Amino acid sequence: MTKAASAAAKDLAAAGVTGVQIAWADNNGIPRSRIVPITGLADAAARGVGVTTLFAVFDTHDAISYAHEGLSTPSGDVRVVPDIDRLRRLAGQPALAWAPGTIVRGEDGGPWPYCQRTLLTGAVTAAARRGYHLRAGYELEFAVAPAGSPDVASAPGHPGPAYSPHALIPLDDFVAALLHDLAGNGLRVGQLHAEYGLAQLELSLSATDPVAAADDQLLARQTIHAAAHACGLRVSFAPLVDANAAGNGWHLHTSLWRDGHNLLAGSDGPGPAGAAYLAGLLRDLPALTAVTAPSVPSTLRLRPGYFASAYAFWGVQNREAPLRYVPGTPYLGAEHANVELKPSDASANPYLALAAVLTCGLAGVDDQLVPPNPVDADPGTWTARRRKSHGIERLPTGPAEQAAALAASARVSGTLGAELLGAFQAARASDLAWAQGKTVDEIVAAHLWRY
Repeated sequence: MTKAASAAAKDLAAAGVTGVQIAWADNNGIPRSRIVPITGLADAAARGVGVTTLFAVFDTHDAISYAHEGLSTPSGDVRVVPDIDRLRRLAGQPALAWAPGTIVRGEDGGPWPYCQRTLLTGAVTAAARRGYHLRAGYELEFAVAPAGSPDVASAPGHPGPAYSPHALIPLDDFVAALLHDLAGNGLRVGQLHAEYGLAQLELSLSATDPVAAADDQLLARQTIHAAAHACGLRVSFAPLVDANAAGNGWHLHTSLWRDGHNLLAGSDGPGPAGAAYLAGLLRDLPALTAVTAPSVPSTLRLRPGYFASAYAFWGVQNREAPLRYVPGTPYLGAEHANVELKPSDASANPYLALAAVLTCGLAGVDDQLVPPNPVDADPGTWTARRRKSHGIERLPTGPAEQAAALAASARVSGTLGAELLGAFQAARASDLAWAQGKTVDEIVAAHLWRY
């Protein structure tokens, strides 16, 4: 790896690159990074760059929690190692290159139990040994505002209408720069459009293996931020940008494969194994959302009637369903079949989210679960009695309910492991303590530019 890093550094330096940004995501979904000079890339690849162990217990507002026993003091150092195979020159920041980082122990370079990328890599490897392969891709929603704007509502970056080409005309330079930079950074994009929410856009990233999908998510948000800055704009990926508007979801599409066959594909819906995968996600959905939508405003976003999925059920192409089954068709092909997890947003660590999804889905396959009948309506419009008769319950409505759901699920909490679970819980408890006594508007404003 050192030899490859040296060769890459030489080529990048000749092209005018002066530094490499090594990025990772913390337990709040917030990207963190170190920049090393291009001349130091080979050394960073061999020995990593030192960072504090306390990044695992940062909360969303950069407060450090010492509540987790394993990281209860300011002493300790680990190393962040760039993945040279994923090294990219940033098209929108041409003096910099970018690589995702894996955090290892400082004393011997061995696995650090708090590294989410290591956790996902291990889960993917374990699944592959059993013959299973997951494909995953993100849809990213974000709101646009002029640079320097304190919020989105007072100065929306586009006036709408939703889904209209007219909405994007004021953002023409940004759209052009963004598509150029995404392609230059090696990110394959399905589409980009004006979305339903306030000054909202959405782009979809093509499906790939889970670790690459998580890496791509981090790189995409870096690319979007840089393109917006270059065009005099700023973007918000926050779950809510206004208390009365539809929020930003980062919908996670997955499909499970074995022997080259998409197990979610079938002439009348998913086959037995694919259905069991979907049922596994549904069984642990309350605990999953504690990982995939974990911030204080995340649960505020999950309201009935906002295409945000407030109740636990699944449906075929039902955009109110938290688990939306997208079938393959003769027109699109069997490989198109997937499950969209809608209670997912930018406050989730993507590596952690994908590890939990993979584990819960495969547990459903192992247990040969059979999902209930799909729902083609919005249960939010039903009476409580009718929802109860269909076994449909509300997803957690606040951090305390999410914490209880996570603690009650041996599969989700077991995926994280004792150390990472403890750090994750400490960050969530710190966020909850911060939010006590604050209004919804205060909570929304404090999260607006965090991601």
